[in-house]
Amino acid sequence: MHNALGKLICMVSWPKSCLLRHISLRTAQRICLGNGMTIKIVLTDNHQIIRQGLALLLAGEPDMHVVGEAGDYCTTIKLIQEFSPQVVIMDISMPDLNGVEATRRILSQYSRIKVIALSMHSDSLFVLNMLNAGASGYLLKDCALEELAKAIRTVVNQKIYLSSNLSNLLVTDLANKILE
Repeated sequence: MHNALGKLICMVSWPKSCLLRHISLRTAQRICLGNGMTIKIVLTDNHQIIRQGLALLLAGEPDMHVVGEAGDYCTTIKLIQEFSPQVVIMDISMPDLNGVEATRRILSQYSRIKVIALSMHSDSLFVLNMLNAGASGYLLKDCALEELAKAIRTVVNQKIYLSSNLSNLLVTDLANKILE
C-alpha cells in the first residue's frame, strides 16, 4: 500500500492531540520519514470545503500532518512563517494572487518548500506554467487520496510528480508541436 518510504516504521507514540483524532483510523504507530519526522503540509485553496475535506483525508496518513489551511496567498505566507511546512498544496485559481504567481513568490523566499498544484485545470499550459514557477508536482482535483499521498511523499524525496493523465497529455502536446 505504501512505497518504500512507508516501510520505515517508527515506534513513536502519537501526541495526545493526534491520538484522539487518529486512533480510529490507525494504530498508535507512525510511518515516518527516514529522519523520524512527519511531513508538515499547508493546504491553499479558496474553497473552504475543499481544504477541510483534504485535511480530513490526509489526517488518515500517519506520516503527514496538515498544519494549516489558507484561502489566499497572504494567509499561506503567514502559515509558512509560523509552521515551516515541507509541502504546500496549491490551487491555481485564487482570489488575491493566482497559484502560479503565488508559487513563484513562495519559492523565491522559501526554496526548500515543495509546492504541489491541485487543480481542476488539465490544460498543458496551466501545468507548464506551474512547473516553470517551480512547482514539484501537479495533480487534478479528481485524483484519489492515494495519488495525492504518493505525490506528497514523492516531492519530499526531491522528485517531480505528475499524474499519469497529465504526463500523457504533456507528451502528446509536445509530440504534436514537434510534428508541426
